[in-house]
Amino acid sequence: MSIEWLLAYLALGAFVGFFAGLLGVGGGGIMVPVLTTMFAAQGFPPAQMVHLALGTSMAAIVLTSVSSLRAHHAHGAVRWDIVKGIAPGVLFGTFGGTFIAASAPTRPLAIFFGCFMAYVSLQMILNVKPKPSRALPGPLGLAGVGSGIGLISALVAIGGGSLSVPFMTWCNVKMQNAIGTSAAIGLPIALAGGAGYLINGWSVEGLPAWSVGYVYLPALVAISAVSTFTAPLGARLAHRLPVATLKKVFAGVLILLSAKMLHTVLGA
Repeated sequence: MSIEWLLAYLALGAFVGFFAGLLGVGGGGIMVPVLTTMFAAQGFPPAQMVHLALGTSMAAIVLTSVSSLRAHHAHGAVRWDIVKGIAPGVLFGTFGGTFIAASAPTRPLAIFFGCFMAYVSLQMILNVKPKPSRALPGPLGLAGVGSGIGLISALVAIGGGSLSVPFMTWCNVKMQNAIGTSAAIGLPIALAGGAGYLINGWSVEGLPAWSVGYVYLPALVAISAVSTFTAPLGARLAHRLPVATLKKVFAGVLILLSAKMLHTVLGA
């Protein structure tokens, strides 16, 4: 790997960490399309480049999830009763989702990612917030919801916040607690997803050097190292910058990146 690509991974980590801290959104929406494009430019196998982007992104979310969880826990914003109820389903759904993703061809996987990111972007642009209208379900209901959140999170390499926060808000959980609890849920999603992509790619032949399963180590190390430092910086600036406006701009960037990814994959 050349020094130019290493610098590119470091820059991606800085960008991802900063906006994750500033806007409270996961980095998968940025990392997957950018990594797919970068992997294609480096000549990685077309049949595996989206899988590598998903696996590397999911593994990179682990450290930022730990940092975010600690910050929200320090402010007393995590509902650990919800985490306890939803975590088993999240672990099962995320780990199982990696097997579905691993068996899916590159193009349908990229199309699903693009469609989901369009949904997330539209949600951000319109600032959609479900009205509280019911109570939280029981343990079985929470586990079922967690399985669904984990499954989709594995297919698009996100921490689940775009699904778990609206769900908890709908169930009369205060927004501050919904965001903090979502950050805590993001850790088991990242761990199960990273492990699942590593296992599913373990015996795949033809992967680039320095890959462990579907996790490309140079990108993982560079992105994680820098995003850990830039995420707190973004969080500190969240009260000084026009976050509402930036969120709409960020949504537009997500759409453009996803469109570029689809162009790269469908044109390969």
